[in-house]
Amino acid sequence: MIEKGTCAGFILKNLAATERFGLRIGQLLIPGDILLLTGDLGAGKTTLTQSIARGLMVPEKYYVTSPSFALLHEYPGRYPLYHLDCYRLSGEDDIEAAGLSEYLETRTGVCVIEWAARLGSLTPEQYLEVQLVVLKEDTRQVTIGWHGERWSQRIEAITQTASPIG
Repeated sequence: MIEKGTCAGFILKNLAATERFGLRIGQLLIPGDILLLTGDLGAGKTTLTQSIARGLMVPEKYYVTSPSFALLHEYPGRYPLYHLDCYRLSGEDDIEAAGLSEYLETRTGVCVIEWAARLGSLTPEQYLEVQLVVLKEDTRQVTIGWHGERWSQRIEAITQTASPIG
């Protein structure tokens, strides 16, 4: 799915680097932001979302978990965090039937979506896509794609916490 403005990519060498990266993203988010997380099972999408939640100041008493079975978890923070997981959904019709498409138009909170490729034509016009690829147990290769002006102005600040691929 990554195409428009694409970062060359970088490496997160360990869990601490992944946490710093997610924290930085969370600190920079504003209401209406949509993040699409892609990667295989076990790539770290939920782990990254946990750190994003910390950057959004979601209180520690709320443990961020994968919404695979619930489809959606909401968390309070600096802005509400809507954490969606489309893994168990087959596509656009299932997403709309579950009432999840309204979260793609949020103006009051931030929406983080795992297995976002299943959105199909419901994919918003402006979003940040983070693709995670497992290299080793705790090492991830990250590629970022951004669509829309709201992201091109923040992309450098988001990628400053990582090691470039080279």
